[in-house]
Amino acid sequence: MQVQDSVNEMTTPVLDGLRIDGTRLWDSLMRLAQIGATDKGGVCRLALTDLDRQARDLFVEWATDAGCTVRVDAIGNIFARRAGARDDLPPVMTGSHIDTQPTGGKFDGNYGVMAGLEVLRTLADAGVRTVAPLEVAVWTNEEGSRFVPVMMGSGVFAGDFTLEHALAQADRDGVTVRDALHAIGYAGESRGAHAVGAYFEAHIEQGPVLEAHEMTIGVVEGALGQRWYDVTVHGMEAHAGPTPMAMRRDALLVASTLVGEVNRIALTHAPHGRGTVGWIDVHPNSRNVIPGRVTLTVDLRAADDASLSSMDAALRAACAQAAKGAGMRIDVEQVVYFPPQPFDRKLVETVRAGAVALGLPSMNVISGAGHDAVYVARVAPAAMVFVPCKDGISHNEIEDARPEHLEAGGNVLLRAMLGAASIVPDGPAGDGR
Repeated sequence: MQVQDSVNEMTTPVLDGLRIDGTRLWDSLMRLAQIGATDKGGVCRLALTDLDRQARDLFVEWATDAGCTVRVDAIGNIFARRAGARDDLPPVMTGSHIDTQPTGGKFDGNYGVMAGLEVLRTLADAGVRTVAPLEVAVWTNEEGSRFVPVMMGSGVFAGDFTLEHALAQADRDGVTVRDALHAIGYAGESRGAHAVGAYFEAHIEQGPVLEAHEMTIGVVEGALGQRWYDVTVHGMEAHAGPTPMAMRRDALLVASTLVGEVNRIALTHAPHGRGTVGWIDVHPNSRNVIPGRVTLTVDLRAADDASLSSMDAALRAACAQAAKGAGMRIDVEQVVYFPPQPFDRKLVETVRAGAVALGLPSMNVISGAGHDAVYVARVAPAAMVFVPCKDGISHNEIEDARPEHLEAGGNVLLRAMLGAASIVPDGPAGDGR
């Protein structure tokens, strides 16, 4: 299916008066948040646990009530489908995930799924029929908190890793994805990925930019590329008292200079460069022993591959220089590479046009986080809609968003999906359900 360049004239009157039910969207989010609710107001609902099953069952119930058919694939991705007048066309899809971090919030992932469901509910209520079918996807194990790799369901869908590889992954207790899917009743049919005409994903920004600029809609042009590393500094353990400062081979001292270098490298690639040392393991980690080995993780991100490659070279040069200066060995192992992912220009413009038509302040943004849309964009045209979250906080139990912002993002999503799927003129109420 060719995505429409713009909403055609016959759809405009329908769109002008069509809005999602913001109260119903909010209530759905709050109902979903009760499954795995934490004392601090967040959500702990790890992938493929019984709590995840309960949330999946609720989504399936709601989608069925909205007139959708539901299919589950072999990695547990759920697809709720609203038929189109041309049901042979690839669907216009939206979605996200409903698994959370151990100390997650109510909106990360969940908003994208509930906003998609609200679009289908709105169309069902209004009796609007689309040419192409519409689908809402619930992707399996996006967070990667229980199983790795992250974004597992969309990664399998896009063919970036095999189904067998994903099913064989185990959690800390040795439970495999395959066994967990069977345990919760979501080991679906083995049919492979299906064609997608267009994919939109609504999401809270998970950062402070929109709020700082008082913008309601983020028009997401793409996602940062990522390179992750394990860096190990090899020094020598020695007694903290008898060993003179000048004669030490302190691995932690050298590692601390690398932390500063990671920060410097990111700053030299502004505005989209990112550099983070998020985990450090010190051996032997004893109060009165000079550290003999330190392993640290490095996370580098950039908007284009040239910048990401430049940051990679700078990190390796900094490690080589530090090793030479200290007379120590430093090992650098890259463990993850996600190339930068631009989104489809036509779909990005569709999102922007929706914000303009609705009179919503918007700005271009780049996603600093990974999303299922990044994988889907490798096999289909894709774009994202961001809305602000309070103080830019996410992956935290205090994660929050304003109902009016969530509603606004849902209305932009509605217009974008209808612009891509088109509307059958004078479709009778209930048609296409």
